[in-house]
Amino acid sequence: MKTTLLIHCSDQPGIVCAITGFIHSRGGNIIYLDQHVDKDANVFFMRLESEYITTDFSIADFKSEFESSIAIPYHMQWNVYDDISIPKMAIFVSKYNHCLYDLLSRHQSGELKIEIPFIISNHDDLKHISDQFQIPFYHIPVTKETKQEAEKKQLELLQQHQVDFIVLARYMQILSGTIVHKYPNKIINIHHSFLPAFAGAKPYHAAFERGVKIIGATSHYVTTELDAGPIIEQDVITVSHAHHIEDFIGKGRDLEKIVLARAVKAHLNRKTIVYNNKTVIFS
Repeated sequence: MKTTLLIHCSDQPGIVCAITGFIHSRGGNIIYLDQHVDKDANVFFMRLESEYITTDFSIADFKSEFESSIAIPYHMQWNVYDDISIPKMAIFVSKYNHCLYDLLSRHQSGELKIEIPFIISNHDDLKHISDQFQIPFYHIPVTKETKQEAEKKQLELLQQHQVDFIVLARYMQILSGTIVHKYPNKIINIHHSFLPAFAGAKPYHAAFERGVKIIGATSHYVTTELDAGPIIEQDVITVSHAHHIEDFIGKGRDLEKIVLARAVKAHLNRKTIVYNNKTVIFS
């Protein structure tokens, strides 16, 4: 079995020695270790992968022993994940299909080791795509009057299928705190702009009018503050005076697919730690 350990706590002497010694004493072989210290905040971050070849290794025992002997004395925030459990990812989408196609294709090819129990949409335009990939599709319309009832249905599905995290693949609705608080740092959004700039419904038009020389895309965790959650991944592409709005949109959508996929992979591979509305993304 392989485990991935994510940790952050106040920086202090002896942390690395204590953690690696604990792993070694339980028969673990460390195959990856990366760490970072935020000097301004005096916070230590670590990601550690280890393998266990003993037949009597128990993840439950590991959690209990690590909590009492390491985490509590060092006042750590931590999580450990094994490589046996397959995360369940729900997809929310509206009418744009480029991110949805990309995620489903990567999943079908084995690039994303996840289970996708269903797709939710506030429109039925993309049902044919879910049928093509043989994934259940739920059309849950959302209006100002029905938003509360719609989110109740969404939550019921999420809980029924024990979903681990959600991806908003260009879902053009704002999630309320009802769902966001149930999935803290577990809802990934793709924003069709290089945040924080040109936010709004038509960022490419705004960028075009300003004569920008780059356009971008941003993937971030969702919080109750619109488009202000911790950023996971960003990228840009160059444009020029010779490009038209349609070029901006086409290039932007290509970038959105790539940036969203990178963010999903970082989350799946347990490479993200959220702290003070920022992220530490390990290599």
